[in-house]
Amino acid sequence: MENIFYEAHVMWSQIDANHHMRHSAYADFAAQARMALLDKMGLDPHIFLKNNRGGILFKEELTYLKEIYMNEHISISCELLKCKKDGSKWSIKHQIFNSKKQLSAIVIVDGAWIDLKKRKVASLPESILSQFLDIPKSEDFVE
Repeated sequence: MENIFYEAHVMWSQIDANHHMRHSAYADFAAQARMALLDKMGLDPHIFLKNNRGGILFKEELTYLKEIYMNEHISISCELLKCKKDGSKWSIKHQIFNSKKQLSAIVIVDGAWIDLKKRKVASLPESILSQFLDIPKSEDFVE
Protein backbone atom coordinates (compact mmCIF):
# COMPACT_ATOMS: atom_id res chain seq x y z
CA MET A 1 0.00 0.00 0.00
CA GLU A 2 1.65 3.17 -1.24
CA ASN A 3 0.48 6.71 -1.92
CA ILE A 4 -2.39 6.64 0.59
CA PHE A 5 -4.11 10.00 0.45
CA TYR A 6 -7.35 9.33 2.29
CA GLU A 7 -8.55 7.10 5.12
CA ALA A 8 -12.07 6.75 6.51
CA HIS A 9 -14.57 4.57 8.31
CA VAL A 10 -17.51 3.25 6.33
CA MET A 11 -20.77 4.65 7.68
CA TRP A 12 -24.19 3.04 7.83
CA SER A 13 -25.45 5.43 5.13
CA GLN A 14 -22.84 3.97 2.73
CA ILE A 15 -24.17 0.41 3.06
CA ASP A 16 -26.60 -1.23 0.62
CA ALA A 17 -29.34 -3.84 1.06
CA ASN A 18 -26.73 -6.65 0.86
CA HIS A 19 -24.95 -5.25 3.94
CA HIS A 20 -21.79 -4.15 2.13
CA MET A 21 -20.62 -0.78 0.83
CA ARG A 22 -22.91 0.55 -1.91
CA HIS A 23 -21.52 1.09 -5.39
CA SER A 24 -21.68 4.89 -5.40
CA ALA A 25 -19.76 5.12 -2.09
CA TYR A 26 -16.66 3.79 -3.87
CA ALA A 27 -16.83 6.68 -6.35
CA ASP A 28 -17.41 9.16 -3.51
CA PHE A 29 -14.36 7.90 -1.60
CA ALA A 30 -12.23 8.02 -4.77
CA ALA A 31 -13.30 11.63 -5.39
CA GLN A 32 -12.46 12.59 -1.80
CA ALA A 33 -9.07 10.88 -2.13
CA ARG A 34 -8.37 12.91 -5.31
CA MET A 35 -9.20 16.12 -3.47
CA ALA A 36 -6.92 15.12 -0.58
CA LEU A 37 -4.18 14.28 -3.10
CA LEU A 38 -4.47 17.69 -4.79
CA ASP A 39 -4.47 19.42 -1.41
CA LYS A 40 -1.32 17.55 -0.37
CA MET A 41 0.32 18.66 -3.63
CA GLY A 42 -0.47 22.28 -2.69
CA LEU A 43 -3.38 22.50 -5.12
CA ASP A 44 -6.47 23.33 -3.10
CA PRO A 45 -9.70 24.20 -4.96
CA HIS A 46 -9.12 27.96 -4.58
CA ILE A 47 -5.94 27.76 -6.68
CA PHE A 48 -7.87 26.21 -9.56
CA LEU A 49 -10.62 28.83 -9.31
CA LYS A 50 -8.02 31.61 -9.16
CA ASN A 51 -6.54 30.15 -12.38
CA ASN A 52 -9.99 29.80 -14.01
CA ARG A 53 -9.82 25.99 -14.13
CA GLY A 54 -12.27 23.30 -13.12
CA GLY A 55 -11.99 19.53 -13.19
CA ILE A 56 -14.29 17.29 -15.20
CA LEU A 57 -14.56 13.53 -15.64
CA PHE A 58 -15.12 11.78 -18.97
CA LYS A 59 -15.13 8.24 -17.64
CA GLU A 60 -15.18 6.42 -14.32
CA GLU A 61 -14.47 2.69 -14.21
CA LEU A 62 -14.88 0.64 -11.07
CA THR A 63 -13.64 -2.91 -10.48
CA TYR A 64 -14.85 -4.64 -7.32
CA LEU A 65 -12.55 -7.25 -5.78
CA LYS A 66 -13.62 -7.75 -2.16
CA GLU A 67 -16.61 -6.63 -0.13
CA ILE A 68 -16.28 -3.79 2.35
CA TYR A 69 -18.59 -3.66 5.36
CA MET A 70 -19.95 -1.04 7.75
CA ASN A 71 -17.45 0.37 10.27
CA GLU A 72 -14.44 -0.89 8.32
CA HIS A 73 -11.45 1.41 8.19
CA ILE A 74 -10.51 1.89 4.55
CA SER A 75 -7.49 3.45 2.86
CA ILE A 76 -7.38 4.91 -0.65
CA SER A 77 -4.29 5.39 -2.79
CA CYS A 78 -3.99 7.59 -5.88
CA GLU A 79 -1.57 7.45 -8.79
CA LEU A 80 -1.38 9.22 -12.11
CA LEU A 81 -1.79 6.66 -14.92
CA LYS A 82 -1.69 9.06 -17.88
CA CYS A 83 -1.22 12.77 -18.35
CA LYS A 84 -0.64 15.11 -21.27
CA LYS A 85 2.50 17.24 -20.94
CA ASP A 86 0.36 20.35 -20.51
CA GLY A 87 -1.73 18.69 -17.79
CA SER A 88 -4.95 19.21 -19.73
CA LYS A 89 -6.08 15.55 -19.81
CA TRP A 90 -5.23 12.85 -17.29
CA SER A 91 -6.17 9.49 -15.78
CA ILE A 92 -5.93 8.64 -12.08
CA LYS A 93 -6.02 5.18 -10.54
CA HIS A 94 -7.41 4.75 -7.02
CA GLN A 95 -6.97 1.58 -5.02
CA ILE A 96 -9.33 1.05 -2.12
CA PHE A 97 -8.09 -1.22 0.67
CA ASN A 98 -10.27 -2.78 3.37
CA SER A 99 -9.43 -2.89 7.08
CA LYS A 100 -7.28 -6.00 6.51
CA LYS A 101 -5.23 -3.98 3.98
CA GLN A 102 -6.58 -6.15 1.13
CA LEU A 103 -7.17 -4.52 -2.23
CA SER A 104 -10.96 -4.32 -2.44
CA ALA A 105 -11.63 -2.10 -5.44
CA ILE A 106 -9.92 -0.17 -8.21
CA VAL A 107 -11.40 3.07 -9.52
CA ILE A 108 -9.94 4.60 -12.68
CA VAL A 109 -11.07 8.03 -13.82
CA ASP A 110 -10.28 9.83 -17.07
CA GLY A 111 -10.57 13.57 -16.71
CA ALA A 112 -9.45 16.98 -17.81
CA TRP A 113 -9.22 20.60 -16.75
CA ILE A 114 -11.52 23.07 -18.42
CA ASP A 115 -11.33 26.82 -18.81
CA LEU A 116 -14.31 27.89 -16.70
CA LYS A 117 -15.16 30.83 -18.98
CA LYS A 118 -14.68 29.16 -22.38
CA ARG A 119 -16.06 25.80 -21.13
CA LYS A 120 -13.42 23.94 -23.13
CA VAL A 121 -10.55 21.61 -22.22
CA ALA A 122 -7.51 23.71 -21.33
CA SER A 123 -3.93 23.23 -20.23
CA LEU A 124 -2.87 24.08 -16.71
CA PRO A 125 -1.10 27.40 -16.23
CA GLU A 126 2.67 27.07 -15.72
CA SER A 127 2.26 28.37 -12.17
CA ILE A 128 0.53 25.14 -11.09
CA LEU A 129 1.48 22.63 -13.80
CA SER A 130 4.68 21.43 -12.12
CA GLN A 131 2.84 20.74 -8.86
CA PHE A 132 0.20 18.71 -10.71
CA LEU A 133 2.87 16.74 -12.59
CA ASP A 134 4.48 15.85 -9.24
CA ILE A 135 1.56 13.56 -8.42
CA PRO A 136 2.86 10.03 -7.76
CA LYS A 137 2.86 8.03 -10.99
CA SER A 138 1.97 4.39 -11.59
CA GLU A 139 4.61 1.94 -12.73
CA ASP A 140 3.00 1.93 -16.19
CA PHE A 141 2.57 5.72 -16.44
CA VAL A 142 2.04 7.04 -19.97
CA GLU A 143 2.70 10.64 -20.99
